[in-house]
Amino acid sequence: MTPVVLITEELAPAALDVLANDFDVRHVDGTDRVALLSALSEADAVIVRSATQIDAEAIAAAPRLKVVARAGVGLDNVAVPAATARGVMVVNAPTSNIVSAAEQALALLLAVARNTASASSALKNGEWKRSKYTGVEIQGKTVGVIGLGRIGILFAQRIAAFGTRLIAYDPYIQPARAAQLGVRLVGLEELLRESDFISIHLPKTAETAGLIGTKELQLVKPEVRIINAARGGLIDEAALAEALAEGRVAGVGVDVYAKEPCVDSPLFKFDNVVATPHLGASTNEAQDKAGLAVAKSVKLALQGEFVPDAVNVQAGGVVAEEVRPLLPLAEKLGKVFTAVAGGVAASVTVDVRGVPQDVSVLKLAATKGLFASIVEEQVTYVNAPLLAADRGVEVDLVVTKEGEDSKTSLVTIRGALPDGRTVSVSGSVVTHGIREQLKLTEIDGFDLELDAEGVLLFFRYTDRPGVVGAVGTILGEAGVNIGAMTVARREAGGEALMTLTVDSPVQADLLAVAATGIGATAATTVDLTDDI
Repeated sequence: MTPVVLITEELAPAALDVLANDFDVRHVDGTDRVALLSALSEADAVIVRSATQIDAEAIAAAPRLKVVARAGVGLDNVAVPAATARGVMVVNAPTSNIVSAAEQALALLLAVARNTASASSALKNGEWKRSKYTGVEIQGKTVGVIGLGRIGILFAQRIAAFGTRLIAYDPYIQPARAAQLGVRLVGLEELLRESDFISIHLPKTAETAGLIGTKELQLVKPEVRIINAARGGLIDEAALAEALAEGRVAGVGVDVYAKEPCVDSPLFKFDNVVATPHLGASTNEAQDKAGLAVAKSVKLALQGEFVPDAVNVQAGGVVAEEVRPLLPLAEKLGKVFTAVAGGVAASVTVDVRGVPQDVSVLKLAATKGLFASIVEEQVTYVNAPLLAADRGVEVDLVVTKEGEDSKTSLVTIRGALPDGRTVSVSGSVVTHGIREQLKLTEIDGFDLELDAEGVLLFFRYTDRPGVVGAVGTILGEAGVNIGAMTVARREAGGEALMTLTVDSPVQADLLAVAATGIGATAATTVDLTDDI
């Protein structure tokens, strides 16, 4: 039976195209409650924007529902707890508006610096007052960025082009990463004291609500201009209005408010305030990106795959940008572990080092890799934990944040086998400029460095002359080309591990011939070409 995807509000044509070939796409007016509840009775997925309420009643009316997708950032109109209780996945589009939001902050900063809105309004009212609206240049000024998340980074990159000096406050970013961006990390008080412009790019949480109030506004320069296009409530609006009235702040650009819709704020009476009605995501491009992103997520969800933008899954929900490259690494390591172990482990630990973000999803990715080659059914992010539970395999996650490095991260899968043996494999993501490479770095205590891709062969043997040549000859005569090779040993004449990357799969009989030819104590192969 073809899954039904219910669309309740307008989506971009590109989003509909993603769904058209694989699903029965139906439409309903999400604001017509009776029609919505009726249509939900046959829906496997529903895609909404902001006008449709998917509350507990709506979820109860949809016995087949597997995923609710919000084509936007917020989820105020989706009852996430009710969906979770029913096992319904909830997804949104957290990155769809990041460029638009960064550009809105930049637009507000420029408008405040040059008094654009007030000058425009005066001129339209018949007033030509050039001297009254004299502004300031941005070049050479110190710009303080509060929050170096996705939007904060985009804003910093754009404002840097004006020849500014960038400082930032963000306790969750590493200094090395900030330095890569050309930004110096400082404490909040230092940022407030030094900045000529301040732009806020934080989510609203219990920790960030009211972050800037009367006390903080006592620290700023009188010529400072403050921009908030992030979330309302991060700045105390009354305290900010008081600072403006007393001349302790030179200008404000604001797109968000503590209570919205907002048509009456103490900030609105000041000519040096540029105020807009939460337009951060209000671009055609952002709306189209949101629709396209959730359409792809719905397709993944209905196909049983991992959905990076799921907000209510056990694996941790939305995956940080820094963690995403580790997903294929963890899965590849899981496949290598099972190949080296020669079977299913009794227990497995996924050890992640050097990553400050939430990495709980890596346990799921590793579990998927562990079973990918040993069960007949397709292994997905949805059924991998069930496969582990059915086989009595405990998979644990250990996170070590010491020695964090923005360029490399280490993932180790370590497990105990039913016969008492232990096996370990490690890998890392190495960054070269904008390129990221997945590397195998260790197998059972043997250090190596090899790209985690393609078809790999592993041979264990006693270290002695001529083994490398013998393997090359056997594979070459069989028409198998070697792309890369590494040999690791603990001591001369002791046990050695040879790892090769070859251009084509190696059948079991050829692997056995090669193992016999060099007197290998163990030989195995794993294909990493079909990973996520």
